[in-house]
Amino acid sequence: MNAEEWRRRAADHAARIDRYVAPHLARRGAAVKHPVFDFLFTYYSYRPAQLRRWHPGFGVVAPPGSGLEGLKGYDAVAGGVSVASSYVIAQRPLVASIHALLTATAGRAPHFGCFGLHEWAMVYRLTEDETRHADWPLRLGPAGTDEVVEGHRIACSHFDAYRFFTPPARPLNTLVPGRDDRPDFEQPGCLHAGMDLYGKVAVRLSPMISSDLVADAFELAWDIRVMDMQAAPYDLSGLDLGGEEWSPIRIETPEGKREYAEAQRMFAERGAPIRQRLIEECERLLSVRN
Repeated sequence: MNAEEWRRRAADHAARIDRYVAPHLARRGAAVKHPVFDFLFTYYSYRPAQLRRWHPGFGVVAPPGSGLEGLKGYDAVAGGVSVASSYVIAQRPLVASIHALLTATAGRAPHFGCFGLHEWAMVYRLTEDETRHADWPLRLGPAGTDEVVEGHRIACSHFDAYRFFTPPARPLNTLVPGRDDRPDFEQPGCLHAGMDLYGKVAVRLSPMISSDLVADAFELAWDIRVMDMQAAPYDLSGLDLGGEEWSPIRIETPEGKREYAEAQRMFAERGAPIRQRLIEECERLLSVRN
């Protein structure tokens, strides 16, 4: 890739990402927490500077001065630097495990009936001071929140949501997903599975895949996070969403359930081609030989 094209692609990527990263860094500098927008930067391991840096993925030579020199996974080659085939081969166990999870998820029928109750189960029988976002009150109060949990069938298939259930909420889940059996449970209608296309897949495959694909997964995760918290039990009516009006999805009502399921279906459809591209990238990387 010549230097001019590199600069253009890198600048376009930085501009695309800065609309998310710049406000986060400003809040962080002012020690202001945001229960919705901070999540992708704090829960997942990718730092803002890493997300902002453009890389073309394995098989493309970046020109001198790209800023990729000396970074993990890169080797100097004729004309610049590139992700080393030896690095890709060393990552084969990781890539194979990701591929197995993605293909299992893609091959499973999506379910749209969980209604975001994982967030409610995370605060079940807690006082408002004990919740993960204690600065924000529960929309129905502790007793009303507990009634919603107890009045629904909970079927959370995602381990990284289930593991944050309160102890009394765990027995209420009809499934028992574990850390090591994700391919047996993950399904494409799950909001957290959609967010993980960014934080647990695209991030872990970097820099072997292009930042363009990482950014696609990130933007999907961003929009899912907003919807996930709209359906959460917290009263976020005073939250700054960058000029957008906040409205809760009242999953305790029939109308809210329909709204949630429709949004969940939309995100599953939007995530499917991203998941497929990630599967194809895994297969390309697994084909690399010495």
